[in-house]
Amino acid sequence: MATEARRSDLIQGATGDWEVVIGMEVHAQVASEAKLFSGAPTDFGGEPNDHVSLVDAAMPGMLPVINGECVRQAVRTGLGLKARINLSSVFDRKNYFYPDLPSGYQISQYQKPIVGEGEVTLDLADGETVAVGIERLHLEQDAGKSLHDQRPDGTLVDLNRAGVALMEIVSRPDLRSSEQAKTYLAKLRSILRTLGTCDGNMEEGSLRADVNVSVRRPGEPLGTRCEIKNLNSFRFIGEAIEHEARRQIDILEEGGEIDQETRLFDTATGETRSMRTKEEAHDYRYFPDPDLLPLELDRALVDELAKTLPELPDNRKARFIADYGLPVEDAGVLVADKAAADYFEAVAKGQDAKQAANWVINEVFGRLNKEGLSIAESPVSAEANNEIISMIGDGTISGRTAKQVFDILWDEPGADPREIVEARGLKQVTDTGAIEGVVDEIIAANPEQAEQVKKKPKTLGWFVGQVMQATGGKANPQAVNEILRKKLDVGDD
Repeated sequence: MATEARRSDLIQGATGDWEVVIGMEVHAQVASEAKLFSGAPTDFGGEPNDHVSLVDAAMPGMLPVINGECVRQAVRTGLGLKARINLSSVFDRKNYFYPDLPSGYQISQYQKPIVGEGEVTLDLADGETVAVGIERLHLEQDAGKSLHDQRPDGTLVDLNRAGVALMEIVSRPDLRSSEQAKTYLAKLRSILRTLGTCDGNMEEGSLRADVNVSVRRPGEPLGTRCEIKNLNSFRFIGEAIEHEARRQIDILEEGGEIDQETRLFDTATGETRSMRTKEEAHDYRYFPDPDLLPLELDRALVDELAKTLPELPDNRKARFIADYGLPVEDAGVLVADKAAADYFEAVAKGQDAKQAANWVINEVFGRLNKEGLSIAESPVSAEANNEIISMIGDGTISGRTAKQVFDILWDEPGADPREIVEARGLKQVTDTGAIEGVVDEIIAANPEQAEQVKKKPKTLGWFVGQVMQATGGKANPQAVNEILRKKLDVGDD
């Protein structure tokens, strides 16, 4: 039985509230050097039809041979999804017109997939969690690519992707909003990247999703669903779901019926449009592939793969909270990407973990997002940031100066943070005598404000700002506060 939507996720229609029900079929390209049934390479790009073997081209007499690494990657993914691993599975032929798959059918899995039921837990922005059921994971071939815009009198076909191994991960209809759908895909991508079973590069087609959307009145049976094909960005997934849900609600409120069909999302208009009537399983005329024996796995292999799994995002998040004392939200942000979590741990080594987390999230991630870069492309290394935080901790520089050093390192990758501080005279002023001199000058120049501070101690911050400005931000803020309170006879708050 599908879960019910929270009140905040309901969509208001002209005649009352509606609930959107979403299930996703995510196609994740298996991280492997060769295709599922041939030795052709899987590198992205390359000249058209350069990564094609005789098997991929479906030449007469060519037989598929299963790639063992693809099988191991599927099992590892299933274990990461807390799913049942089926020791016996079968490859089927899915008969369908594929203009860019020379065999005319797709080798996939149907009734006996390699991975059965599992679960993914989502942490929502409001602190709630949602359990999304995984129905199955099966292995299948990808198709090639038809190019319609290369010449005016015909369509060209590139078979480089034909036969590339895909894991199709099918969820149950447990998602209740576009935000939940995006959160689910982000969590799934995080798991796949942590496991190293898919690189998750949506812009290269390594991860894409078909989204099934239906609407119903709260508490009523599931409605008729429409499938939106080949969505390859979080933004488009959100926009497609929002539009499709509203489209269906408008039809139903006008007394119409929803046709079960496959639709495409037009990124230019932000609308979905009909592609074809939705096929049922029997339309594909599945039958076991006669060229492939049933796939039989040893329990020992599965157990061995389970032992070698890396620390998964949920486990790492729990450790960050328990060992580092991080807030739940910060821990969630840091473990969303394995490379980012690794980077944070290198920054936090030997430092105050909460300060390191704040620095990484606000300064590093903030700058990377602004520049459109990934953590792997950061010009400032984790080790350099570790040194910056160390200098804040030992009083060498202030937090304000630390941001200056970070900006300098951004423009001068590889430079030594301490040498920058020394060479540019950025060391924090801790000499109380020097600070007192500046404080005396500012108090003498602002007698009215000095009297006001005695009446309203909260206005002391104005003097702190003046001293920091006069010292170029180098004065130790704690020392400035203490000296000002003493000079102006202001007690502690």
